[in-house]
Amino acid sequence: MKVLCVLTDGFEELEAVGTIALLRRAGITIDVYALDAKQATGRFQINMGEIKDIVEANVEDYGMLFLPGGPHYQKLEADARVMAIIDHFASQNKFIAAICAAPTILGRHGLLKGKRYTCFTSMNEDFGGTYVDEYTVTDHNIITGRSAAAVIDFAFAIIEKINGPQAAQKVKESIYY
Repeated sequence: MKVLCVLTDGFEELEAVGTIALLRRAGITIDVYALDAKQATGRFQINMGEIKDIVEANVEDYGMLFLPGGPHYQKLEADARVMAIIDHFASQNKFIAAICAAPTILGRHGLLKGKRYTCFTSMNEDFGGTYVDEYTVTDHNIITGRSAAAVIDFAFAIIEKINGPQAAQKVKESIYY
């Protein structure tokens, strides 16, 4: 299964790069797309260059959407292309993974109703589901992470969902987790 990641200026570097690196260690293909160009600058001025432009994304090629958190979540939520991608993944019951601020996009879009989820605690609203005070929560096809501190557990939840617990354990052992 291939993963589509969307980010733009202001993304949280640890959440994006940490998750991408661990998924790639597990042999998972993850393609990174930017909203306005073929690069994006994180909130701490780390640049990701040579990434794909969102207009090139063919959502049919992917089984999971990954949205890192950070201040860029507002730009993602305001972008009709991103919301169309989210709608596609939700309507096809494909996997959606979001961490920190990004689950709030899903919540305000009604995708957390009746679900267990987590997000950056101070950003939790009444999304119609059950907020869980844990690093990562998986509820069927939605995987949410609480914060930058949760990156490793969040990435392993994704790896388990895609490749199974043995694959996650193998990567854990390779990094002495």
